[in-house]
Amino acid sequence: MKVLIRLAILLTATMMTDTPLKANDTAAPQPPAAKKAPKVDVLHGERRLDDFSWLREKTNPEVIGYLEAENAYTAALMKPTEAFQEALYQEMLARIKQTDLSVPYRERGYFYYSRTEEGNQYAIYCRKKGNQDAPEKITLDLNELAKGQKFMALGAYAASDDGNLLAYSTDNTGFRQYTLQLKDLRTGELLPERIEKVTSAAWAADNKTLFYTVEDSAKRPYRLYRHRLGSTGADDLLYEEKDEMFTVGVTRTRSRAYLLLHSGSHTTSEVRYLPAALPDDAWKIIAPREHEHEYDVDHHGELFYIRTNSGGRNFRLVSAPAADPRRESWKEVIPHRPSVMLEAMAFFAHHYVLLEREDGLPRLRVTDLRNSQSHRIEFPEPAYAAFLAQNPEFDTATFRFTYQSLITPSSVFDYDMDKRERKLLKQTEVLGGYDPTKYQSERIYATATDGTRIPISLVYKKGLKRDATAPMLLTGYGSYGFPFPVSFSSNRLSLLDRGLVFAIAHIRGGGEMGKTWHDHGRMMNKKNTFTDFIAAAEYLIAQKFTAKDRLVITGGSAGGLLMGAVTNLRPDLFRAVVSLVPFVDVINTMADASLPLTVGEFEEWGNPQKKADYDYMKTYSPYDNLEKKAYPAILVRTSLNDSQVMYWEPAKYVAKLRTLKTDSNTLLLKINMAAGHGGASGRYDFLREVAFDYAFIFSQFGITK
Repeated sequence: MKVLIRLAILLTATMMTDTPLKANDTAAPQPPAAKKAPKVDVLHGERRLDDFSWLREKTNPEVIGYLEAENAYTAALMKPTEAFQEALYQEMLARIKQTDLSVPYRERGYFYYSRTEEGNQYAIYCRKKGNQDAPEKITLDLNELAKGQKFMALGAYAASDDGNLLAYSTDNTGFRQYTLQLKDLRTGELLPERIEKVTSAAWAADNKTLFYTVEDSAKRPYRLYRHRLGSTGADDLLYEEKDEMFTVGVTRTRSRAYLLLHSGSHTTSEVRYLPAALPDDAWKIIAPREHEHEYDVDHHGELFYIRTNSGGRNFRLVSAPAADPRRESWKEVIPHRPSVMLEAMAFFAHHYVLLEREDGLPRLRVTDLRNSQSHRIEFPEPAYAAFLAQNPEFDTATFRFTYQSLITPSSVFDYDMDKRERKLLKQTEVLGGYDPTKYQSERIYATATDGTRIPISLVYKKGLKRDATAPMLLTGYGSYGFPFPVSFSSNRLSLLDRGLVFAIAHIRGGGEMGKTWHDHGRMMNKKNTFTDFIAAAEYLIAQKFTAKDRLVITGGSAGGLLMGAVTNLRPDLFRAVVSLVPFVDVINTMADASLPLTVGEFEEWGNPQKKADYDYMKTYSPYDNLEKKAYPAILVRTSLNDSQVMYWEPAKYVAKLRTLKTDSNTLLLKINMAAGHGGASGRYDFLREVAFDYAFIFSQFGITK
């Protein structure tokens, strides 16, 4: 549920027909019908009937058989588009520089980078010693690690202070369950250590002590261990988080002076610290947890700097003596500002950088610690994304950031904090003659039912006629306080060049406008997320950017919940829906504390064991609100090994919807049987999933090539 996946950007065209492929055409394959095995649950005195609960039985051959039948039906119905899928795949692939190199970053005498090679699915991680002209040393080749595997993902990647050892973790199922291993980078030898279910890792300063956290049976990171290099005995358990609402993670400060153990729920934080040079010492607390007090910590010299919401929802910055950082010693550095969200901070030897958000857009503010002078880095476009990049070096006057927009490809800059000058190091190359001047980006505002202004970012090819004939793809997320990034996609050019308008609705529940934006779209305010999205769609139609029969919507994970909810509320408003790993069975999932994420997310959705929360969830849970009525064309995609939204949620949703929908529009379920929440892990495999989504949307308008 929590992690925003790589949303597939779907393709459509200006050439539209009124002869979409129908699932019940006499010549079309017929969909599988899942058996009904009624299961009754009683909650708050109400009997809840679930005919498809049996689909949770992952090891049941009948379940696998049903999923494979859905895949077979989808493949049969989409078979006429196979050549088109291949053409779309080749079109998108042709824009990508397949053999490429990331911008190296410096860390303690080495330059680290990754590169890709044409034909290989995964990145190769490398480094050079001393300077960028030195011989290359491969640290990890994910292509080698992926041999014999259907999935491969890298988790931790941390070198010891002397650069001799690498702690890294990999997942080969998609379930986001990582195994930690140690590699001697001098010899390439794998050390005997192999630790399961690791969620974070950080080295002490002695080059032989590694701290790491592990997850419990519900995938909650809950324990901190200390490992001694070469030790054959049990590792030292240093901390166990007893509160099931909280998770833990270990990091190292940029100054390298301290290790930090962050323990937090969705609304409350607690941070412990340990001098990195004293790995045997006891961990100490910065500030004991207090309900709804969130904070995080960085270090500089004799001070800790703390980003805290103790003075207001949008956070302020305070400092505290590292020798005694208790709350009584905190001194305000930057006060709380109601209109500015303080999102992140990065401290260097003589400067610090703040990532702020104002008017829904990210801003970077640089402050010189020697004279307290501050300035902002300005960005020219009306909608964009800017982030702090990898900045492992502490003693430097240069920091790195990334910038992109709906028009500008991802760009890596080094910024001289003294000279106030930026240097473009690399902009992702788009092959085939991409010309950004041919496209137009805007930031406009819809008005929600309660009068709130909802930002919308959109992009289209110049020359667009606003006469309600253009197709549009509208997306959104609206959960966890996550601001939907206004990012570039070379795949999206296939949309724009055919006259499609692409739009992002920055709805409440996200973090675009600060913490209160999140507050107004979670818990008992969750339905604002859905009505905001509908208001955005209606505004775009009223402004003649598109029309109901030209509007396609997409969302993934919690954005899939959004898709299910708005489709139940306004099925007439959309031509087609693509729902990716959707969180649609809200009550059943949130009532099962054994599932990953459930308990911790009581502060996002509510706890159905509480009657008020249960009654509210009932009003929007997509699975529980399916009705006998007409729905738009729908594609649902999921993965068998998803650990965030279990595969059975979308499977049950589709099975139930098949029994209720009164229309003849296509309803497809496609399951990747060897992946997790983010879909295929290989870059070519993922691109084929995008091509499939594109072809599905085209098929709804009779466009097959």
